[in-house]
Amino acid sequence: MNGRLHTLLRPSRPEGIEVVTDPTERRAIVVELVIVGVLTFAFSALAAVLSLIEAQLTGGIGNSTVALNPSRSDVGWIDFTRQLMSAMRLLAIGALGIYLLWRSGIGLGRVGLGRWVPRRDVPAGLGLAALIGLPGLALVAVARAFGLNAHLVPAEADGAWWRWPILILIAVGNAAAEEIVVVAYFVTRLRQLGASENGSLAASAALRGGYHLYQGVGAGVGNLVMGLVFGRYYQVTSRLWPLVVAHAVMDIVAFVGYALLHDHLSWVG
Repeated sequence: MNGRLHTLLRPSRPEGIEVVTDPTERRAIVVELVIVGVLTFAFSALAAVLSLIEAQLTGGIGNSTVALNPSRSDVGWIDFTRQLMSAMRLLAIGALGIYLLWRSGIGLGRVGLGRWVPRRDVPAGLGLAALIGLPGLALVAVARAFGLNAHLVPAEADGAWWRWPILILIAVGNAAAEEIVVVAYFVTRLRQLGASENGSLAASAALRGGYHLYQGVGAGVGNLVMGLVFGRYYQVTSRLWPLVVAHAVMDIVAFVGYALLHDHLSWVG
């Protein structure tokens, strides 16, 4: 039984993604990783670490607050435009990761974004969302109780009609940007540089946990575990769609559900 489980969980390197040996090409990949990191989640991780340190030096992370998708303006149409711009930026980040891989000759199918198969990808995504979301909620609650997590302030439950569609769009944008860049793009490029599957997994999960530290230690640890589970699933199945589905579902629940049920979930935030 253990041997069979080990076989099922053994990561596999997709065909067509070989280790790059040419020095010039390797340098180009490293430079590209640095640029993408600065523009996306690596710099966000550094900013999150600084935010956590700052919070600890000014009263403790447990006494700080983090707003989830706050209003961007008191003027309705400007708020809407800024929220929409935020969602589009996230989708563009995901598109950038896809484009850079495609431009280098790596097709969508090789990085887990081949043909969408709802009857397979949706149930897998929902299963991953339940596997990560429920324990993650408990972890955040425990961390909050011990003063290791910030107080989370949900988006306004009332207001303009467009607020909920925009929050859902932002959730989908988050899912696309993070899973495409932090998992598909990042792991693929590390594979090309010769990193081991376990090394790539650890680096991807650490990056995911790092850029959530602004919410506190509980959020950082929870997302680190999420990164390990999601990353290994991707390495074993070579499918990214279930991760996007799972992440979108969890963020929709976090953004919309938490705002609607905040009065009943005060023990979390």
